Amino acid sequence: MTLPQHLVPSLSEAAPGRTVTVDGDEAHHAVVVRRLRVGEQVALADGFGLVATGEVSATSKRSFDVRVTALDEVAEPTPRVTVVQALPKGERGELAVEVLTEIGVARIVPWAAARSVAVWKGERAAKSHAKWQSTAREAAKQARRAWHPVVPPLATTADVLELVRAADLAVVLHEDATEPLGAIALPDAGEILVVVGPEGGLTDEEVAGFVADGAAAVRLGREVLRTSTAGVAAVAALLSRTGRWG
Repeated sequence: MTLPQHLVPSLSEAAPGRTVTVDGDEAHHAVVVRRLRVGEQVALADGFGLVATGEVSATSKRSFDVRVTALDEVAEPTPRVTVVQALPKGERGELAVEVLTEIGVARIVPWAAARSVAVWKGERAAKSHAKWQSTAREAAKQARRAWHPVVPPLATTADVLELVRAADLAVVLHEDATEPLGAIALPDAGEILVVVGPEGGLTDEEVAGFVADGAAAVRLGREVLRTSTAGVAAVAALLSRTGRWG
């Protein structure tokens, strides 16, 4: 069984034999809720590829110390996958972020599509964005990821077009597309971008704009998936054809 993971801001000073202190809410949850005890083995990650393992040497209500026994530097998985996720309604946004994180997506971009039911504005935008970030962080810890996903602020369609142009491969999931996702040639490295539309579907203008800037409109199958699950299905299908899952 893999060790429980805890997130720390940095492991740049960590080394075997040194002690790393974990504090704040991360430590409080571990010690008070999980009842972490001295002598237990844990893993610490900074979310940028460094993972330290060691033994808990001291605890308090708001902190615990870990004596490092090993420090590993994990290369970022390639090709990197970015998912542009149109805002779903209700809690389906957090569900999408959770499963996309667990499967290994590097970046999850919230997008205000034309037909998105949910709207992020003002204080709600800040709270919703923070919730997506928190969901990604917790899911990355549960999945024992060395590289944690980035969740940037809400993107406009113009922002998404820039991402399409910059990607090594960009695909747009569209139920009326004729080309299956499995027929798309994949890059060995670089970045793959997957655009997922909202409950109401993509507009013709959105699809045309993405395709004009280099994206391929693709279908997953005959079934129409929910926006919260379409992304993870597409990413799984893609990763199964790369060295990451080879």
